[in-house]
Amino acid sequence: MSETRQQIRTHVNENVGIHFNELVRQSECAPGQVQYHIHRLIDEDVLIRSEFYGRTHYYPPQYDEWERGALALFRRETAREIVVHLIEHESADPNETAEALGIARSTLEYHVSHLVEQEIVEKQYNMRNQVTLCLAQPDQIGPLLVEVTPTVPDRFIDRFTRLVDSLLEPSSESP
Repeated sequence: MSETRQQIRTHVNENVGIHFNELVRQSECAPGQVQYHIHRLIDEDVLIRSEFYGRTHYYPPQYDEWERGALALFRRETAREIVVHLIEHESADPNETAEALGIARSTLEYHVSHLVEQEIVEKQYNMRNQVTLCLAQPDQIGPLLVEVTPTVPDRFIDRFTRLVDSLLEPSSESP
């Protein structure tokens, strides 16, 4: 295995679920070189390629499909904060969660819909059809959560979304 290919493999193993653009940014190689070596690593069954929400992510082969989806979402700061909030509170009302995290309800719903889709969060309904959020597989989430840290670009996207939400939120100081 070439030195460049081994470096890419090591980088993916150390940054599980890294997406292609971030891998290129952190590499000393041109995008085409990274792509070439990634394809070779995939052909050798050393890496797995998965697409989630418009981004291509790379994983070592020991992660199953559910784990790959969870890791991709945990790279987003807001999704991580929602999951951590649910770990701390076991279950939570969506309005209280949005308020506690300082995000708009629409932002919460955007991330929760992805978390529900990946079977990380469940929406439970009571007899009055009120929603409570809870973790679907709490025992499996903790170990995965510590494996990834949101990247700077992902944090910027989430923080920009929060800024826009706060600017669009109606003011409580209306005359």
